[in-house]
Amino acid sequence: MLMIRTVISIEPDEKSWLERRAKSAGVPMSELVREAIRRMRRQEDASFDRLLEETSGLWTEGDGLDFQRRSRAEWR
Repeated sequence: MLMIRTVISIEPDEKSWLERRAKSAGVPMSELVREAIRRMRRQEDASFDRLLEETSGLWTEGDGLDFQRRSRAEWR
């Protein structure tokens, strides 16, 4: 897998926490950061999917695309 090196700035206490966490887990700090990013992406994707599920079927006034076209025609 191709990885791109990225430099970030973090607070000293965050760096200390990250070092301790990495040492206790037996992994490099960079792996902890990558895992945190993966978790955030999964949460974001799950939130979007949940939103789609929760709002699916709310429009009950017929063809939604037809409604949009009629509404936007009024703007001209």
